[in-house]
Amino acid sequence: MEKNEILKNLDRLKDPKILIIGDFAIDEMIFGQTERISREAPVLILQHSETKIILGTASNAAHNISSLNCGKAGAIGVLGDDYYGGVLIKALNDAKINTDFMVVDKSRKTTTKTRISGSCSQSITQQIVRIDRQTKAPLSAEIEARVIENIKRAIPLYDGVILSDYHLGCLTQNVITAAIETAKVHNKIIVADIQKDMERYKGVTAITPNQPDSEKFLGYFINDEETLKKAGRDFAEKLGLKYTLITRGEKGMVLFDNACDASFSGIGNPLKTGISGREPVMTKIPAFNKKEVFDVTGAGDTVVAAFTLALCAGMKPTEAMIIGNLAASIVIRQFGCHTTNLEELKSELNNVKEI
Repeated sequence: MEKNEILKNLDRLKDPKILIIGDFAIDEMIFGQTERISREAPVLILQHSETKIILGTASNAAHNISSLNCGKAGAIGVLGDDYYGGVLIKALNDAKINTDFMVVDKSRKTTTKTRISGSCSQSITQQIVRIDRQTKAPLSAEIEARVIENIKRAIPLYDGVILSDYHLGCLTQNVITAAIETAKVHNKIIVADIQKDMERYKGVTAITPNQPDSEKFLGYFINDEETLKKAGRDFAEKLGLKYTLITRGEKGMVLFDNACDASFSGIGNPLKTGISGREPVMTKIPAFNKKEVFDVTGAGDTVVAAFTLALCAGMKPTEAMIIGNLAASIVIRQFGCHTTNLEELKSELNNVKEI
């Protein structure tokens, strides 16, 4: 595969508009200097030095999209009528993510993970405690109806859709079905980034699971070439996918292309093996960065963002996989959720010796 061809196509990532539907959250990072032990209780006293707000979960996928396509990202999810709801909306807007279709649910907490970290002059910064604010219950019928209404209004305005499921209640079966059916009606690419309950996503264009989650869903270990090919066939049969992209950590990624079969005609159409005698076309690529891995947090969000953008830009599925791999190789060099941009992608691609 020619690097020059991919380099030439990278600027096309700026064109598609992508809608992200799912569980939106923020990471609140509180830092301080250790001062002394409290007289009130045997606990550290920190002198606050800094607070950072980082977009996590579906918010991180949206942030990655916005960083790559210059702000052509939209969000549909739920937030609470609370202080952190305002913080979430501001953080999304600051990242140039459209929040017009977000839904306020007074019965829920805005999902927030607060990490408190401390340091002293003779130590590195270390996390002391994490506080989670979240509501995991499924949406009420009223809120679900509002989310579905916004989905039907928003999808026609975008070129592609990402479903980002962190199992915090937003993506009910009715919401998933409405998104898939609306995408099908309007001929939009829809990609799901999921960890479990994958059968709920039958009919999406593509999924981007990691290998351990794939193994749990399929019921067997993927430990050789034969089981890898079997996984591609089984995903196609069970979920009716055009593309299956499995991320494999230090082993890289593998893409199964089912759209090459003439019997497969679009989103939501299950591929029936044996019709033409063909198997999904399998393409493997190595991990582009094995030496500078500091933190894989949020790397899956980066992969689905870059992969979906590339597909919606009309790039080949194999090119989309390479771009997803490149983007992930950049963000895992930093701690926490991070994003990348086109210039970093171009620089990284130039440094890759072999694809």
